[in-house]
Amino acid sequence: MSSADGATTAAPRQEKPRIGVSSCLLGEKVRYDGGHRADRWLTDVLGPHVEFVPVCPEVGCGLPAPREAMRLTGDPVDPRLVTIWMGIDHTARMERFCRRALVELQRANLCGFVFKANSPSCGMERVKVYGQGSAPARSGVGIFARALMQRLPLLPVEEEGRLQDARIRENFLERVFVMHRWRGLLARGRSRRRLAEFHADHKLVLMAHGAAPLGEMGRLVTQVKDLSLPETFRRYLERLMRALRQTATVKRHTHVLWHVFSHFERDLTPDERQELIEVIDSYRRERVPLSVPITLVNHFVQKFRCPYLARQAYLNPHPLDLKLRNHV
Repeated sequence: MSSADGATTAAPRQEKPRIGVSSCLLGEKVRYDGGHRADRWLTDVLGPHVEFVPVCPEVGCGLPAPREAMRLTGDPVDPRLVTIWMGIDHTARMERFCRRALVELQRANLCGFVFKANSPSCGMERVKVYGQGSAPARSGVGIFARALMQRLPLLPVEEEGRLQDARIRENFLERVFVMHRWRGLLARGRSRRRLAEFHADHKLVLMAHGAAPLGEMGRLVTQVKDLSLPETFRRYLERLMRALRQTATVKRHTHVLWHVFSHFERDLTPDERQELIEVIDSYRRERVPLSVPITLVNHFVQKFRCPYLARQAYLNPHPLDLKLRNHV
């Protein structure tokens, strides 16, 4: 079983990250008009590397497809889910579904969730909420999306529209694959030694997202001895996922690349050293994508057999086919 802090009992390790997704994004005809909103990047590019867990809250709570369209009304903080023409209030029905579905999704050990944007059930942010006689406020959250984010606050979540942005897509999937590795750690059994190894393997990932959480998390792993093991894991995961929400900037990535360079600088020939210096500087100037220096670094890591660097998740954080580091 999993909990809001990501802890589980020992369970078989998932070969692929399990990602919840609004069913319509996978091409299922579950929308109010009987159609779908298939997202080809999700199905064709991401799909081979993950296991999708499709969810349609409207169909899940017993409504047909097609059906009368619905919208959020009333208080944006606590809106009602009401059909547009007949004014039927489906809020209680949707809330019952949420309670039931979230128990199952929690057991599924998800590593992320992709919501359908602007949906009164699945919209993650800026969903229209209609008042009486006034323009709709773009401040709502879909009822199901809100319930899931409250139940699993550390779970990486995004909307399909925001995933069009290369940097947002990279950040989201980096968090998904870190969560996947965390699930693997838990499946092997919790111990302080294994947590220390996980932390060591993700040092460069954390460095790219800021130095402050790296030191704080290192102290939690190595110095805090009066906490129980479950509490240590809970606090570590909180800090891990909070740190990864910060976007890794070009400046921070460049700092990490120079740190990596220092590990085998003396082993390089003058030509190799100059080549790597120029490639890192080209990345710093945003002339080439991050994939260029990373490819060269990985070559030297293999050539000089650097065990510490070879274990770093930073150098191979997600499948190359996703091309998440190919943007400038």
